[in-house]
Amino acid sequence: MQKLFSSRNLVILVICLVLSLGLITGTVAIRNKRATPPIIQRIGNDIAGFGNQTLGFPVGIVDGFFANTNDLLNTYHENRILKGKVDQIEATQTKNAALSSENQQLKRQLKMDKTLTDYTKVNASVIARTPSNWQQQLVINKGKLNGIQKNMPVIVNQGLIGRISEVNDTNSKVELITDSGDGANRFAVEVAGEKGPVDGLISGYNNANNELEMGSLTSKDKIKKGAKVMTNGLGGTTPKGLYVGKVTGISGAANGISEQINIKPAADTRSIDVVSVLGKK
Repeated sequence: MQKLFSSRNLVILVICLVLSLGLITGTVAIRNKRATPPIIQRIGNDIAGFGNQTLGFPVGIVDGFFANTNDLLNTYHENRILKGKVDQIEATQTKNAALSSENQQLKRQLKMDKTLTDYTKVNASVIARTPSNWQQQLVINKGKLNGIQKNMPVIVNQGLIGRISEVNDTNSKVELITDSGDGANRFAVEVAGEKGPVDGLISGYNNANNELEMGSLTSKDKIKKGAKVMTNGLGGTTPKGLYVGKVTGISGAANGISEQINIKPAADTRSIDVVSVLGKK
C-alpha cells in the first residue's frame, strides 16, 4: 500500500510538471503570435504598473518638495549675499560722491593762489553749522594755532562769504555776509558807475529774495544791472578786489539817483564745505 501511494504521488508530480511545461510553452507561442499578451499576463502587468504609479506618485511629491525647499534656501542665501553687496556699493558711491565734491572745491580753491598774491591764505573745512542760525554763521577747523585772527575775510572760489568773528585755539567761527544782524555784514565795497567807481557798505540781507543790500553810497552816479560788486580794500582788514556779487536792482530818488543797490551774492552760503581765510602779508 505504501508503495502504491508513493507511485501515485509520483505520477501526479509528473503530470503537474508536464502541464506546467505545456502552459509555459503555449504562453510563449501565443505571445510570439499575438500583438497583445494573454489576459492573465495583461492583468498581472496592469496590477504591477498601477502599483508602481501608486508608489511613485508620493515619492515624486516628496522628492520635488525637498528639491524646491533646497532651491528656496539657496536663493535666500544668494539674495542675502547680493543685498549685502548692493548696500556696500551704495555706501561706496555715496562716499565717493562726497569725496569728489570736496575734491572739486579744493581744486577751485587752489586756483585762487594764482590771483590772490597780496595776502596769505589758510584753507579750512566746515565742521559745524546749526539749523537755527544757518544763514548767520558756521564753524571751521582752523584757529589761533593756524594763524587765524578775528575779522579776517573768508572766501570760497566764487567769492566773499563772511569774516572771522571768534577765534579759538583749534577752531574759529565765521560770521556770514548773509547775517542780517546789525554790523555783521558791513563790508566796504565798490561798483562801477557811469562816471566812475561808487563806494558803499553792505548794509543788510533780504532773505526772501536772497539779495544783499548796498547802502551809504558815496556817489550819485547811475548804476547798471549786472555790474560786479567788489571789496574796495578800505578799512584795513579786507583786501581789495574780492568778488561779492552782481547788481540785480537799484532803488533811487525821484531824480533817478541811486540810493540803495540790491546784489545777488556770488557764493551760495547755504552749501559750503571748504573755505579759505585771508590775511595780509
